[in-house]
Amino acid sequence: MKTLLIYFMVFGGSALMAYNIYRYVRFSRSIRAHGDWAQERRFFNIPIILLVLFLIGYLMVGLFGHPDAVMAGILFGGSIFVFVMLLLMQRATDRIQEQERLEAELLAAEEANKAKTFFLSNMSHDIRTPLNAIIGYTTLAERDGYSPEETSVYIKKIERAGHQLLDIVNDVLEMSRIESGKLELEPVPMNLRGCVEESGDLIRTQLEEKGIQFSVSCEIPHPWVLCDRNQLSRAIMNLLSNAAKFTDAGGSIDLTIRELPNDGETGNYEIRVKDTGIGMSEEFVENLFSPFERERTSTVSKIQGTGLGMAITKNIMDMMGGDILVDTKQNQGTEFTLLFSVPIIEEEEAAVPESSGEERFDGFRALLVEDNASNLEIARAILEQAGFMVETAVNGKQAVDMVAASEAGYFDIILMDVQMPVINGFEATEAIRSLENDALSTIPIVAVTANAFQDDMKAAEATGMNRHLSKPYDVPKMLSTLADLLQKHA
Repeated sequence: MKTLLIYFMVFGGSALMAYNIYRYVRFSRSIRAHGDWAQERRFFNIPIILLVLFLIGYLMVGLFGHPDAVMAGILFGGSIFVFVMLLLMQRATDRIQEQERLEAELLAAEEANKAKTFFLSNMSHDIRTPLNAIIGYTTLAERDGYSPEETSVYIKKIERAGHQLLDIVNDVLEMSRIESGKLELEPVPMNLRGCVEESGDLIRTQLEEKGIQFSVSCEIPHPWVLCDRNQLSRAIMNLLSNAAKFTDAGGSIDLTIRELPNDGETGNYEIRVKDTGIGMSEEFVENLFSPFERERTSTVSKIQGTGLGMAITKNIMDMMGGDILVDTKQNQGTEFTLLFSVPIIEEEEAAVPESSGEERFDGFRALLVEDNASNLEIARAILEQAGFMVETAVNGKQAVDMVAASEAGYFDIILMDVQMPVINGFEATEAIRSLENDALSTIPIVAVTANAFQDDMKAAEATGMNRHLSKPYDVPKMLSTLADLLQKHA
C-alpha cells in the first residue's frame, strides 16, 4: 500500500510538473508581450530549466528508484525555484506599476494639453474681441467726416475695450499668483458700505445701457473694518460682472450686504449678488470654481470671459477664511453669497484725508524717467495737463546724472520706470538715495511700472521708492498720489 502511494505521488507529481511547465510557458509569453523584458530574459529561462529538472527527477524516482538523493535534489531545486519565481514576480509587479504610472502621467499630460488648448482658444477669442474694438474704433475715429460728438463716442468705446483687455490680463496674472502661493492679503482700514456702493457704481452704467434693473442695499451697523479692500472689491466685481454677462435686458440684479450677529469685535458679514439670468446646470456647478472652466452652451460661448473669475473669488474667500455659496437653476437665475469675518474698528481709526480730485501742480517740476517712447509721451502729457513742468530721462543712469547735477529744490518729484536699459529703476533709486546732498537724496520717487503685484510694491519700497503706481495709468489715482507725496515732502 505504501509503495502504491509513493508511486502515485511520483507519477502524479510528474503529470502536475508537466502541466506546470505548460502553464509557465504561457505565462512567460504573456508577460513578454507587455513590454521590453530584455534584462529579465535570463530569469524567464531559469524556471523552465528547473521545472524540467523536477520532471526528470520525478521520472527517475518512478523508473529507477533511489528516492533519497533525488528528493534532496528536488527540494534544493525547489528552494531555488521559489526564490527565482518570487524575484520574477517582484520584477513583473514593478514593471507593471511603472507602466501604470507612465500611463497615468501620459493621461494627465493629455488632459493638461487639452485644458491648455481650450484656455488658449478662449484667451485668443477674449483678447481679440476688445482688441478688435480698439483697432476698429481707432480707425473710425481717424477718418474725416465725423463730428466731435461721434469721435468722442468712439474714444469712450476704445477706453471701455481697453479696460476689458486689462481685466483679462489681470485675471490671468492673479490666478497665476494664487496658484504659485504668492498672493497675500493686505488688510487696511476700510468702509464696507462704501466698498459695496462703489462696486455698484462701477457697473451701474453698464447695466443701465443693457436695460437691466439694479439695486444696492446695505444693512450694516458696523461698516468700518480691517480688510483687504482691493481683493474684496475684486470678488464683488467678479460676481457683478458675471451677473451682468448672463442676464438679458429686462432682467434684474440685486447687490446686498448684511451684518450677521457678532461679538462687536469681529464682524460677520454676508454679501449677496442675485440675478435673473440664464442660471447654470447642476453638472457645471460642480466645476464652477475650477480655473478656466466655462459652461459649454450656445449662449455662454458667445459671452466673453476667461473662466477665471469664480476661481479667483473662491481663492480670495479661502484666504479670508470665508466661504462662497451658490444657488442656481437654469433659466431661473443665480444667487452668490459671500460669507466672511473681519475685525471691526472705529471710524476714527480709519480716518484718511480725501482727495479733491482736482489737483493742480503749477510751479512744480517733475523728472519723468521712461525708456518707452509711447509711455513717456502719455505720462508727460498727463503731467503737463496737471500743471507740472516736466523733464525726461530715458534710462536710470541719465536720471541719476540729472539729479546729481541739479540744485537743491530743482526737482520736486521723480517718476521712475523700473525696467530700463543701462541701470534699472531700482538701481537708479538706490544711487539717488546715496547722494551726499540730503536735499537731493530725499526727493520723493514714485515707481511707475507695469509690474503691479504686492511683491513689486514691496521691492520698490525696499529700494527707497516712496510709492508705487502701475501701468496703464489710473490718472486720478496717479495725481492724488503725487499730491499726497508733495504735501508730505513740503
